[in-house]
Amino acid sequence: MTSLSSGIPTKTADLILINGKITANAVSATEHEAMAIGGERVLALGGASDVMALARPGATIVDLEGRRVIPGLIDSHLHHVRAGLTWNDEIHWDGIGSLAEALALIEQAAQRQPAGSWIRVVGGWHPGQFAEKRGPSREELNAAAPQHPVYVQMLYEDALVNDMGLRRCEITRETSDPPGALFERDATGAPTGRVRGVPAFNHVLQRMEKPTLDQQIASTRTMFHAFSRVGLTTGIDTGGLGAVWDIYRPIFELWRRGEMDFRTRLYVGASERGAERQQIADWIARFADDPGDALLRVVGAGEIVLFGYHDLEGLTAFHVSPDSRRELAEITRMVIQRGWPMTIHAVWDTTIAAVLDAWEEVNAETPLAGRRFSLAHADMITEPDLLRAQRLGIGITVQDRLVFRSADSAKIWGQDKARTAPPLRRMLDLGIPVGAGTDSTRVTTYNPWLSLWWLVTGCSVDGAPPRHERHCLSRAEALRLYTSGSAWFSFDERQLGTLEPGKLADLAVLSDDYFTAPIEAIPSLESVLTLVGGRPVYAAGSFAGLAGA
Repeated sequence: MTSLSSGIPTKTADLILINGKITANAVSATEHEAMAIGGERVLALGGASDVMALARPGATIVDLEGRRVIPGLIDSHLHHVRAGLTWNDEIHWDGIGSLAEALALIEQAAQRQPAGSWIRVVGGWHPGQFAEKRGPSREELNAAAPQHPVYVQMLYEDALVNDMGLRRCEITRETSDPPGALFERDATGAPTGRVRGVPAFNHVLQRMEKPTLDQQIASTRTMFHAFSRVGLTTGIDTGGLGAVWDIYRPIFELWRRGEMDFRTRLYVGASERGAERQQIADWIARFADDPGDALLRVVGAGEIVLFGYHDLEGLTAFHVSPDSRRELAEITRMVIQRGWPMTIHAVWDTTIAAVLDAWEEVNAETPLAGRRFSLAHADMITEPDLLRAQRLGIGITVQDRLVFRSADSAKIWGQDKARTAPPLRRMLDLGIPVGAGTDSTRVTTYNPWLSLWWLVTGCSVDGAPPRHERHCLSRAEALRLYTSGSAWFSFDERQLGTLEPGKLADLAVLSDDYFTAPIEAIPSLESVLTLVGGRPVYAAGSFAGLAGA
């Protein structure tokens, strides 16, 4: 038995898990039958009889029924703070297998909601997941909800608005396209209902009902429950477009009320082009005396620190100017002075190189090693830049964005480049810290099991050839990136990512065994019992009666 000391443990357990296959560390082949948890932390692992000896009178004993237990999953790059604002107001097509079923969800929403209220699906899906291999038509949206405006957005590529939605948004023959975006028209000049580009999306989204703060808090709580259902226990939110202080109010209010049951780490960045340096300085001032705690903490700056580096989805050519490079170096110095790490969104090889140029300049003055700087995405990173990243001591967070867009990317990057994106094996061989995640909830689903399937198989749902086999990972390697690997990016590796004695008891009991289930079954795995700090936050099936779930 592994305990807190070499002698007799000095603590007793409140919760005992027995008769399981407990994977305490993704890189170790050792399995444990039982685990003792005292308060928020793991006390001991070992055989049932030894662990049971630690139970205090009245301790809860849970028979795991032979199920696999893993450390709680950590998404190293997602946008759940923003998603939580409207979670309850959206239809989620994550994991839906047919367009018919997806349209039925719209019909059901139309029956529940008052006539005239918006029905929305905002990202997290791809037509390739449907049996029909296509998205909806405007006519189908009209038929599904004839008395409601309907908006269906696919990733950040395009969206479809039904007839009532077009009228509500005043999109007509005469309506001008937003700068950098498009309201599609047919040969006669009439709007088709399809809109493309973030400014066009915002034109529609800004006309929808805005939930109150209380509604946003309730919505965020529902989202956390959805995360717990798939075994996610921690998320590193990296800010992104529109990340102003107002979007953070609900999650901070949950935290102040003591109602957080999902660990959140925040990278805060710029939301307005041309004012980036001042915005990051304002964030630094706001959180100067607020270190947070184990449930909610601001970590650093990112993923947008300068719009001159933000190459969006990597599907259009992008150029970083010398002025932007100089400004990034200045912002980096300011962030280092605060003691924060930085993460930067970079997809194109040229963008990645420009980030490293600025960071190397600063590194010559103040070494970056140990500061947990990182690149986000880095799909097209080259061998020379991998070596530069290694020398700088920075990490890379990889996301399964390509599970929905490998084919589109291959058209722009070339098939060979797309099939090595991202070069996972080379990153690991070089010892570069790597964390896994999704970049959800717009460009992908939050489902970590689809992401793990993508890491292992290299396959996508859009029909593209899979990633080269040499850059596919074993199941254990992929799980490590989603646990201890991701913990590195928020300085949490001493508290999270493995189930060692003394660490926080964040874990998931799985619906099927991740290590032995058929590969095609991995995306549909769920948790039947999720603990955060030793407390059940989700329980299903035979575990449903556990207190607090």
